[in-house]
Amino acid sequence: MESIWLEYVWALLILMGLEGLLSADNALVLAVIAKHLPEDQKKRAINYGILMAFIFRFGALFAISFIANVWWIQAIGAAYLLYLGLKHVIKARFGKHNEDIHNDDEKESAGKGFWPTVGKIALADLAFAIDSILAAVAIALGLPDSQFGEIGGMDGGQFAVVVLGGIAGLILIKFAATWFVKLLEKRPALETTAYAIVAWVGVKLAVITFAHKDIGVLDPHFPHSTIWTLIFYGVLVGIALLGWFAPGNNSSEKSSA
Repeated sequence: MESIWLEYVWALLILMGLEGLLSADNALVLAVIAKHLPEDQKKRAINYGILMAFIFRFGALFAISFIANVWWIQAIGAAYLLYLGLKHVIKARFGKHNEDIHNDDEKESAGKGFWPTVGKIALADLAFAIDSILAAVAIALGLPDSQFGEIGGMDGGQFAVVVLGGIAGLILIKFAATWFVKLLEKRPALETTAYAIVAWVGVKLAVITFAHKDIGVLDPHFPHSTIWTLIFYGVLVGIALLGWFAPGNNSSEKSSA
């Protein structure tokens, strides 16, 4: 029982860290999209963006049980997370630098008025809300069942992890996003790291999909097995460490010195 609690705590900490990075990137994208506006309109647009992020992420919590129990929703979610993560990683590795990607967004926004800009921010917020809830569900569904019954067709303990992770994301996007944006400036490789983690979480959700009783490609118990748990968290920690100690971070710090 104690090992189950430790696994839940570890999963929640991982989810909070992931939510922090996603919230930071969400805030960074909002700032880039609104950058062309006059200062007063820029602040209003970003405030609208934060409000919409709250609404979309809170609303996504009501779809948890549906996402958790319908295999094709999980399959779409896995494909979405893999696409989102790999697209960014491939662009960062073989294409333009992340900063150039954000500059493209800025140029595209240039010349647009206040409300069109707010509309674009809303679409970005919706994408990040979907990203956030799918990542949370993917992590939570890999946890063993708790003794708290079911909530909306989902194990109570797993539901609590998703809700707490979602709440953490809402708090972080409002109060801690500035710190994470500064961290991304010092360690720019962490932005690509966040998307690599998103892609890896997509793999986890794909494993859960293949183990669904209506699919049966994998053993239903495999997503909860010790070997898969060790593989998943081992790779996750490895990705985080690679991002933290990536050479690009050192060059950024030297250039700012």
